[in-house]
Amino acid sequence: MTRRDIHGTHDFFEYVRTDDGVPLADPKKIDVAVLDMNHSWPNVGHDSLVHAVLEAAEQSRDRLVAKELKVRALSYDVRRRFMLPDAPNGRFGLYIGTGGPGHLDPRRNDGVSEFSQGIYEDDDWEAPLFELFDRILAHDSAALIGVCHSFGLMCRWSGAAHPELREEKSTGIQVNVLSPAAYDHPWFAKFANELADRKHFRVVDNRLFDLVFDGGGITPIAFENEASGTVTMAEFARASEMPRVFGVNHHPEIIDRDHLLGVLEEKRALGEVSDDWYRERTHTLENEMVGENEAQSRLTSHYTLLAPLRFHIERLVEGRLL
Repeated sequence: MTRRDIHGTHDFFEYVRTDDGVPLADPKKIDVAVLDMNHSWPNVGHDSLVHAVLEAAEQSRDRLVAKELKVRALSYDVRRRFMLPDAPNGRFGLYIGTGGPGHLDPRRNDGVSEFSQGIYEDDDWEAPLFELFDRILAHDSAALIGVCHSFGLMCRWSGAAHPELREEKSTGIQVNVLSPAAYDHPWFAKFANELADRKHFRVVDNRLFDLVFDGGGITPIAFENEASGTVTMAEFARASEMPRVFGVNHHPEIIDRDHLLGVLEEKRALGEVSDDWYRERTHTLENEMVGENEAQSRLTSHYTLLAPLRFHIERLVEGRLL
């Protein structure tokens, strides 16, 4: 597949930030809502998720082009601009939440505490966001995939888990373990069957907080380790064999060297990041995203993001083609 720039012009895909206004609904556009939780911090996660949407849409390119349709990723700056997409109402059937800096409770982000990472924010967006989550969960087909910070918010919203600050940040390639519930899951049992011991898998991590499992009526899919109550993947609702409302506390959008380097080069070419920032991230590529780590990262990304994302986008495309 040809490597494409999300900012370019494509006959099957379009990317729009809504900072200056939300474009009108268009019968020729299949809109996917990206919930940007980065508070304008330089990052690779947001654009990597948009790339994942583009690549999922490309699987349906021939059908989209034949009907003059496009998948359109609309990005909403939730925490800084208090922007949110509409609840499922015919326009949106898929929502994707990004990672982001700071405490998972916006009231704790005072800009001074180390865990706030320089973020000072109001909590005005939290109640509307949690209401959006309520509406998505109650819908019969709308999907939500939450990554890292977004997953933490989903855990707080649902009461499934609460955040606890780690003694040391978890970063780089780490190992997680599937829960017993994963073996009974129609999708994640397939993931287990591809693992050497059917249990342990590698993730790309970058987090300050553990999410300590409290219950909350969810299905925990993975934990940090066998002895830990730290949940790292959970399903809130299912559609067929795939999770419909689902979150992970790692970064499956960081798929492999080629994907990450492509995003880094795009951001540097656009002047969004400094050369030092770029070099720091490429250093991670040289030291960790190599060999078996890279192969296992691809496998984790497939099962915990890419295939579910493709499933839901294909469902939206099929619905529009009817």
